[in-house]
Amino acid sequence: MEKVQKQILHIDVNNAFLSWTAIDRLAQGEKIDIREIEAVIGGDETKRSGIVLAKSMKAKTKGVCTGETLYQARLKCPNLQVFKGDYKSYKKHSNDLYNLLLQYTDKIERFSIDECFLDMTHYLGNEELLSKAYEISKRVKKELGFTVNIGVAHNKLLAKMASDFTKPDRVHTLYEEEIPTKMWVLPVSELLMIGKKTLPKLYNLKIKTIGDLAKQDKSFLIKKFGKHGLMMWEYSNGIDNSEVNYLEEKPKGIGNSVTLPSDIAEKEKIEKVLLSLAEQVSYRLRKYNMYANVVNVSLRTKDFKDFSHQKKLICATANTKDIYEVAKELLNEMYKNGTFIRLVGLRVDKLVDKNEMQLSLFSNEKNEKQEKIDKVVDSLKDKYGYNFVTRAGKLHSEEVIKLKDI
Repeated sequence: MEKVQKQILHIDVNNAFLSWTAIDRLAQGEKIDIREIEAVIGGDETKRSGIVLAKSMKAKTKGVCTGETLYQARLKCPNLQVFKGDYKSYKKHSNDLYNLLLQYTDKIERFSIDECFLDMTHYLGNEELLSKAYEISKRVKKELGFTVNIGVAHNKLLAKMASDFTKPDRVHTLYEEEIPTKMWVLPVSELLMIGKKTLPKLYNLKIKTIGDLAKQDKSFLIKKFGKHGLMMWEYSNGIDNSEVNYLEEKPKGIGNSVTLPSDIAEKEKIEKVLLSLAEQVSYRLRKYNMYANVVNVSLRTKDFKDFSHQKKLICATANTKDIYEVAKELLNEMYKNGTFIRLVGLRVDKLVDKNEMQLSLFSNEKNEKQEKIDKVVDSLKDKYGYNFVTRAGKLHSEEVIKLKDI
C-alpha cells in the first residue's frame, strides 16, 4: 500500500504585532488604523536601545527594518509613530487564531506566537488542501480582523517557504514539481536554516541561489559542512520528513465547517454535507476517547446571514449515526426550502471522557453494534488514509461500508 502523502499548511500572521495593536485600538474607538500610516511597534523610545518589533507597509517603504533601533528608524522616517506592544493582548489574538484552526485539525504546532503548522492529512474528507487554505484565510480576515499568509505543501519545510512568498494576505502552493520554478530561483539566503556564518562560505563556492545549492554533490557538502551540509542539500531539494509537533490536549469542543463550491438549496444535498461533517467530527471524538453531550449545526446563506441551532443529547455519544441523525433534526428545524446555502458547519460540545462517563441504562445491542462499525471504519482510515473508507448513502443501523479499490 502506497504511503499516505502528508497535507501540510503553514499559517503566518501578516505583521502580527502591528495588526493586533491596530485591532485593539480600533475596538477602543480609535479612528485611525495604524496599519495605514507610518507606524511601528517598539519598546521605550527614550532609550536608544529600543528596537522595532513590527512595522507598517508605509514605514517599510521608508526603509524601516524590523530589529533596528527606534533611533535608526526615526532617521529614515521622521514622521514615524511608535506604539508599545502588549504581550497579553497578542497572546489572546494568537489563541483566537489557534482556536479557529482547531476546527480544521487537532494536529497544530505553534511554531511561534504568530505562526502555526497544521497537519491536515487525515482531516480533509473529500476536500482539497488548497480550498481549505483559502477558506481559513477568508475566515481569519472576517472573524478575527487580521490577515495571514498560508503556505500549502506536502511537508513543513515547503509549506513555510511558500508562506514567505509575496505578502500580505496570500495563499501560495509549493509542491514538489514547483520547486525548480518557485524555490530554486530564490537567493540561497532565503532557504530555511541558512545562517549568517554559512552564507559567506556558500558565496565563496559560487553558490548564490537555492538551485545552485540543490545541484551540488551531496557528499561534497557533507565533507565541507558536516551534518549541516546534508541538511542544506535536503532542504534545497525540498526534502523534509519532520512531523508536526502538536500537544495532545483534550478539546472542549470539536467542529468543522465547509464553504461549498457553489450555493445549494436542496435539503438532501445539505444532508449529504452534514453526513460528511458528522463523520469527520465523530472520528475526531473517538480519537480523543470522548463523548459529546451537545450537537450544533450552523448555516450561512448566500447573503452571509448566519443561523445555528443546537440540541442537548439524552445520552452522550461518539456515534456517527446518532450525531448525524440529530444534525438532520436541527437542519429541519431551521432550514427553509429554497434558501441558498454557502456554508455548513457541525460542532459537538460539552465533551466528557468516555472512561469517566456512566454508561446509560438504556445502552443496547444496536448501539454496541454501531460502535463496532465505527471502530472498524476508524481503523481502516488510520491504516489507509481518511478517504479510503466512505459511507454509502444514508446511515442505517445495518450500515454498508464502501471501499475504494485496493
